[in-house]
Amino acid sequence: MSRNFEIPAGDEAVLRCSHFPAQTEAKSLIVIAHGYKGFKDWGMFPYAAEALSREHEVITFNFSHAGIGEDLQNFTELEKFARNTYHRELKDMKILLSYLSQHHKFGSLPLFLLGHSRGGGDCLLYALDHPGEITGVITWNGVTNLDLFTEEQKQEMKEKGRTYVLNGRTGQQMPLDAIIIEDLEQQQERYNILERMKTSVFPVVLIQGSQDGERLRQGSELLTHIRPDISWIQIPGGNHTFGTVHPFAGPTPQLEQAIKTTGEFISQTLSK
Repeated sequence: MSRNFEIPAGDEAVLRCSHFPAQTEAKSLIVIAHGYKGFKDWGMFPYAAEALSREHEVITFNFSHAGIGEDLQNFTELEKFARNTYHRELKDMKILLSYLSQHHKFGSLPLFLLGHSRGGGDCLLYALDHPGEITGVITWNGVTNLDLFTEEQKQEMKEKGRTYVLNGRTGQQMPLDAIIIEDLEQQQERYNILERMKTSVFPVVLIQGSQDGERLRQGSELLTHIRPDISWIQIPGGNHTFGTVHPFAGPTPQLEQAIKTTGEFISQTLSK
């Protein structure tokens, strides 16, 4: 059973987290980062965290400005979502991982970051910024280019200060403020994952559905050219969420394969 906890993250920001305790002696600590318009309790994440906790301590969390507040199932903090920069997400990860490292139970374990979609980009970026802290990175349908916005959205952010993105599941028009595009432009060098990965050495695995978006698949292909040691595991028939939905309707063969492959990568990395 998971246990929820909160960490203050400054500026009225809160990290809402769940701990899935290891069911046997833990091999590692896995921290799972959700993606764009996602959250820790979305669809597959609790199931995946529970499955991975058979052999590992697992933490899931909501980014403080992901738009999810005390109501853990609905986007009730859209003004925070409007200001959710990568700078903010990386700060959230630093706060969370610093907190966990000070907890004797977690601090002594090898640390793996698992990110879905945009969260995969966050995990790669965090590992690039803090290479000594991270044992390995796992991306599930992860991004390698952090610019997820259309030209129209970027233009509108610059000209009007705000644009919107539709949440297809909830029908909400979710605001995006100019600070987001400003952050991308000001930290262009830092956020250039593909360029920075050329000199990185930490272990990475890319786990991706064969039916994931073309842009994300092209990004994975580029990354494996840059770092040929990185395994690109392609799951036949898997889409961006490995065939799962929210509310969760049960696991799919593609999700089970992603979980199994994740465990294998961790075991292989630890045995080296």
